[in-house]
Amino acid sequence: MPRLGYLLPTRERIMEGQPETAPLLALAERAEALGFDSVWVGDSLLARPRHDPLTLLAAVAARTRKVEMGTAVLLPALRNPVVLAQQVATLDRISEGRLILGVGIATDVPNIRAEFEAAGVPFDKRVGRLVEGLALARALWTGNKIDWDGRWKVKDAILGPTPHRPSGPPIWIAGAVLAARLRTGRLFDGWFPNSATPADYAAQFAEVKAAARDAGRDPAAITGASYLTLAIDDDAARADARINAYLEQYYGMRPDVMRKRQMCFAGPASGAAAWLKAYADAGVSHMVLRFAGDHERHLETAARLKRDLGW
Repeated sequence: MPRLGYLLPTRERIMEGQPETAPLLALAERAEALGFDSVWVGDSLLARPRHDPLTLLAAVAARTRKVEMGTAVLLPALRNPVVLAQQVATLDRISEGRLILGVGIATDVPNIRAEFEAAGVPFDKRVGRLVEGLALARALWTGNKIDWDGRWKVKDAILGPTPHRPSGPPIWIAGAVLAARLRTGRLFDGWFPNSATPADYAAQFAEVKAAARDAGRDPAAITGASYLTLAIDDDAARADARINAYLEQYYGMRPDVMRKRQMCFAGPASGAAAWLKAYADAGVSHMVLRFAGDHERHLETAARLKRDLGW
């Protein structure tokens, strides 16, 4: 049965000059009360300023009881993996095993390149840093003594605490290009794109599973997820205008360009239900929804669609 997640509007609230966290935590509680399966937070240091995701999710974990929570998506290349391993292990303990670590390599655009430079991280090394850094974190999560001789030098190290789950939280990787799909199958626990259409998803997810099989892994153990943006309104033209304005403000780019890069829906609830079902039929078992404003109304509408779809 497909699961629905909700992305907290951390970026939007910073853009609106409303950095207070109490309303964000109230939205997380509301999502849980309405039956959402997970709550998510995005990540950026300077390119798209917002709250730190791991810190905020710790507060979400303390204010909720059942929902899973995750990063959509964290940029691990910006962080020292030893520090990140400790932070994630602690957060997994606070949430008692409800954490999902969604990760990505970051889009190649000028402001994100500048963000990497400000953090002292070479942008062109971000894929290798992600892969090795997460491998090091996983090694530390075992609680065993670790020696590591790579980009990072670790000697006779034991991490404490270890995560709530012995293997650590599941790691889902974003990206719909072939290299990202193959990397997911070889190394990670879930595929989490934002640009695959329902028509493309099944074939691309099959490539993820084939890569897992070739690596000697169980393809059935890999979660098919997707990050989707919606503006739900009975007036289709108004919904379309809303999502265009939202994308242009959020990214500082033309909305028609962004709608080719990220999957979006604008229109009435009946159309949204059909769109989400098409993803479920293509193999998506966990959908993370980002709403173009009006969050209380969108949460209630999406919760109703979830019930109507029998999810």
